[in-house]
Amino acid sequence: MQTEVIFAGFGGQGVLFSGQVLAFAAMDAGYDVTWMPSYGPEMRGGTANCTVVIADMEIGSPTVKYPKAAVVMNLPSLDKFEPLVTPGGVLIVNSSLVNRNPTRTDITWLMIPAQEIAETIGPRRLLNMVMLGALLDKLPIIPIRDIKVSLSAHLPERHKKLLKSNMEALDQGAAFSRGKLIIEKSAQNSQEPAETIAPTSV
Repeated sequence: MQTEVIFAGFGGQGVLFSGQVLAFAAMDAGYDVTWMPSYGPEMRGGTANCTVVIADMEIGSPTVKYPKAAVVMNLPSLDKFEPLVTPGGVLIVNSSLVNRNPTRTDITWLMIPAQEIAETIGPRRLLNMVMLGALLDKLPIIPIRDIKVSLSAHLPERHKKLLKSNMEALDQGAAFSRGKLIIEKSAQNSQEPAETIAPTSV
Protein backbone atom coordinates (compact mmCIF):
# COMPACT_ATOMS: atom_id res chain seq x y z
CA MET A 1 0.00 0.00 0.00
CA GLN A 2 1.21 3.50 -0.85
CA THR A 3 -0.82 6.70 -0.71
CA GLU A 4 0.35 10.15 -1.81
CA VAL A 5 -1.33 13.41 -0.74
CA ILE A 6 -0.50 16.95 -1.83
CA PHE A 7 -1.58 19.90 0.33
CA ALA A 8 -1.47 23.24 -1.50
CA GLY A 9 -2.49 26.86 -1.00
CA PHE A 10 -1.22 30.28 -0.02
CA GLY A 11 1.50 30.68 2.59
CA GLY A 12 -0.13 31.25 5.97
CA GLN A 13 -3.05 28.86 5.41
CA GLY A 14 -1.42 26.07 7.39
CA VAL A 15 -0.66 24.00 4.30
CA LEU A 16 2.63 22.63 5.59
CA PHE A 17 1.29 22.01 9.08
CA SER A 18 -1.64 19.92 7.85
CA GLY A 19 0.81 17.75 5.92
CA GLN A 20 3.00 17.42 9.00
CA VAL A 21 0.07 16.34 11.15
CA LEU A 22 -0.84 13.59 8.68
CA ALA A 23 2.80 12.53 8.39
CA PHE A 24 3.30 12.33 12.16
CA ALA A 25 0.10 10.30 12.62
CA ALA A 26 1.15 7.84 9.92
CA MET A 27 4.64 7.58 11.39
CA ASP A 28 3.23 6.97 14.88
CA ALA A 29 1.04 4.22 13.36
CA GLY A 30 4.14 2.43 12.08
CA TYR A 31 4.08 3.40 8.40
CA ASP A 32 7.00 4.56 6.32
CA VAL A 33 6.48 8.27 5.66
CA THR A 34 8.02 11.16 3.72
CA TRP A 35 7.03 14.83 3.97
CA MET A 36 8.46 17.26 1.45
CA PRO A 37 7.62 20.99 1.42
CA SER A 38 7.79 23.37 -1.54
CA TYR A 39 7.56 27.16 -1.54
CA GLY A 40 6.87 29.76 -4.19
CA PRO A 41 9.45 32.52 -4.81
CA GLU A 42 7.30 35.32 -3.34
CA MET A 43 8.29 36.90 -0.04
CA ARG A 44 4.65 37.15 1.13
CA GLY A 45 1.34 35.74 -0.05
CA GLY A 46 3.06 33.21 -2.26
CA THR A 47 2.12 29.62 -2.88
CA ALA A 48 3.14 26.71 -0.71
CA ASN A 49 2.60 22.99 -0.94
CA CYS A 50 3.83 19.79 0.59
CA THR A 51 3.75 16.17 -0.45
CA VAL A 52 3.10 13.37 2.03
CA VAL A 53 3.78 9.77 1.04
CA ILE A 54 2.53 7.00 3.33
CA ALA A 55 3.43 3.36 2.69
CA ASP A 56 3.73 -0.02 4.36
CA MET A 57 6.99 -0.63 2.51
CA GLU A 58 10.12 1.34 1.72
CA ILE A 59 9.32 4.54 -0.19
CA GLY A 60 11.27 4.93 -3.40
CA SER A 61 10.96 8.72 -3.78
CA PRO A 62 9.38 11.61 -1.85
CA THR A 63 8.40 13.32 -5.10
CA VAL A 64 5.08 12.48 -6.71
CA LYS A 65 3.75 13.43 -10.14
CA TYR A 66 0.26 11.93 -9.87
CA PRO A 67 -0.94 11.87 -6.24
CA LYS A 68 -3.79 9.78 -4.93
CA ALA A 69 -5.26 12.89 -3.31
CA ALA A 70 -4.93 16.66 -3.25
CA VAL A 71 -6.16 19.18 -0.69
CA VAL A 72 -6.26 22.61 -2.33
CA MET A 73 -6.96 25.84 -0.49
CA ASN A 74 -6.99 28.38 -3.33
CA LEU A 75 -7.78 28.66 -7.03
CA PRO A 76 -4.18 28.57 -8.36
CA SER A 77 -3.67 25.29 -6.50
CA LEU A 78 -6.87 23.83 -7.94
CA ASP A 79 -5.79 24.82 -11.45
CA LYS A 80 -2.39 23.23 -10.92
CA PHE A 81 -3.22 20.01 -9.11
CA GLU A 82 -6.69 18.99 -10.32
CA PRO A 83 -5.28 17.56 -13.58
CA LEU A 84 -2.63 15.59 -11.67
CA VAL A 85 -4.79 13.60 -9.24
CA THR A 86 -4.74 9.98 -10.32
CA PRO A 87 -8.04 8.58 -11.68
CA GLY A 88 -10.09 7.22 -8.80
CA GLY A 89 -8.39 9.66 -6.43
CA VAL A 90 -9.74 12.35 -4.12
CA LEU A 91 -9.73 16.16 -4.40
CA ILE A 92 -10.77 18.40 -1.48
CA VAL A 93 -11.35 22.06 -2.42
CA ASN A 94 -11.73 25.11 -0.17
CA SER A 95 -14.86 26.74 -1.60
CA SER A 96 -14.29 29.78 0.63
CA LEU A 97 -11.65 30.94 -1.86
CA VAL A 98 -12.41 28.91 -4.98
CA ASN A 99 -15.23 30.04 -7.25
CA ARG A 100 -15.54 27.01 -9.50
CA ASN A 101 -16.18 23.31 -9.13
CA PRO A 102 -13.63 20.77 -10.35
CA THR A 103 -14.35 19.47 -13.85
CA ARG A 104 -12.98 15.94 -13.45
CA THR A 105 -15.51 13.10 -13.52
CA ASP A 106 -13.04 10.29 -12.84
CA ILE A 107 -12.20 11.33 -9.27
CA THR A 108 -14.10 11.98 -6.04
CA TRP A 109 -14.16 15.67 -5.20
CA LEU A 110 -15.67 17.82 -2.46
CA MET A 111 -16.19 21.58 -2.23
CA ILE A 112 -16.05 22.57 1.43
CA PRO A 113 -16.39 26.09 2.93
CA ALA A 114 -13.44 25.49 5.21
CA GLN A 115 -13.01 29.10 6.30
CA GLU A 116 -16.66 29.50 7.32
CA ILE A 117 -16.57 26.21 9.23
CA ALA A 118 -13.34 27.23 10.98
CA GLU A 119 -14.88 30.53 12.05
CA THR A 120 -17.71 28.70 13.84
CA ILE A 121 -15.04 27.11 16.03
CA GLY A 122 -12.41 29.83 16.43
CA PRO A 123 -9.78 31.47 14.24
CA ARG A 124 -10.03 30.97 10.48
CA ARG A 125 -6.56 29.42 10.39
CA LEU A 126 -8.23 26.23 11.61
CA LEU A 127 -9.38 25.75 8.01
CA ASN A 128 -6.42 23.44 7.40
CA MET A 129 -7.69 20.96 10.00
CA VAL A 130 -11.23 21.27 8.64
CA MET A 131 -9.94 20.22 5.22
CA LEU A 132 -7.82 17.41 6.67
CA GLY A 133 -10.90 16.05 8.43
CA ALA A 134 -12.82 16.12 5.15
CA LEU A 135 -9.97 14.34 3.35
CA LEU A 136 -9.85 11.56 5.94
CA ASP A 137 -13.59 11.02 5.56
CA LYS A 138 -13.25 10.60 1.77
CA LEU A 139 -9.90 8.77 1.93
CA PRO A 140 -9.53 7.06 5.33
CA ILE A 141 -5.76 6.58 5.26
CA ILE A 142 -5.44 7.16 8.99
CA PRO A 143 -8.34 7.19 11.51
CA ILE A 144 -9.13 10.67 12.79
CA ARG A 145 -8.69 9.41 16.36
CA ASP A 146 -5.04 8.64 15.51
CA ILE A 147 -4.62 12.15 14.06
CA LYS A 148 -5.89 13.57 17.36
CA VAL A 149 -3.42 11.46 19.36
CA SER A 150 -0.54 12.69 17.20
CA LEU A 151 -1.74 16.28 17.43
CA SER A 152 -1.65 16.03 21.20
CA ALA A 153 1.82 14.48 21.12
CA HIS A 154 3.47 16.73 18.52
CA LEU A 155 1.73 20.11 18.78
CA PRO A 156 4.27 22.67 20.06
CA GLU A 157 3.72 23.66 23.66
CA ARG A 158 2.99 27.27 22.71
CA HIS A 159 0.03 26.07 20.62
CA LYS A 160 -1.43 23.58 23.12
CA LYS A 161 -4.23 26.03 23.90
CA LEU A 162 -5.52 25.41 20.35
CA LEU A 163 -5.51 21.62 20.69
CA LYS A 164 -9.23 21.29 21.44
CA SER A 165 -10.12 23.64 18.57
CA ASN A 166 -7.94 21.69 16.14
CA MET A 167 -9.65 18.45 17.14
CA GLU A 168 -13.09 20.00 16.72
CA ALA A 169 -12.07 21.32 13.29
CA LEU A 170 -11.14 17.78 12.21
CA ASP A 171 -14.52 16.49 13.35
CA GLN A 172 -16.43 19.31 11.66
CA GLY A 173 -14.62 18.78 8.37
CA ALA A 174 -15.47 15.09 8.43
CA ALA A 175 -19.07 15.86 9.40
CA PHE A 176 -19.47 18.24 6.46
CA SER A 177 -18.05 15.63 4.11
CA ARG A 178 -20.64 13.13 5.35
CA GLY A 179 -23.47 15.65 4.87
CA LYS A 180 -23.99 15.96 8.62
CA LEU A 181 -23.12 19.66 8.82
CA ILE A 182 -24.68 22.62 7.02
CA ILE A 183 -23.18 26.09 7.31
CA GLU A 184 -25.12 29.31 7.01
CA LYS A 185 -23.39 32.41 5.69
CA SER A 186 -24.96 35.46 7.29
CA ALA A 187 -26.07 38.00 4.68
CA GLN A 188 -24.21 41.30 4.71
CA ASN A 189 -27.51 43.10 4.21
CA SER A 190 -30.05 42.08 6.83
CA GLN A 191 -32.82 42.29 4.21
CA GLU A 192 -31.15 39.55 2.18
CA PRO A 193 -31.69 35.88 3.06
CA ALA A 194 -28.80 33.93 4.54
CA GLU A 195 -26.97 31.57 2.20
CA THR A 196 -26.94 27.91 3.19
CA ILE A 197 -23.87 25.91 2.25
CA ALA A 198 -24.28 22.15 1.93
CA PRO A 199 -21.77 19.62 0.62
CA THR A 200 -21.08 19.81 -3.11
CA SER A 201 -19.34 16.70 -4.32
CA VAL A 202 -19.15 14.04 -6.98
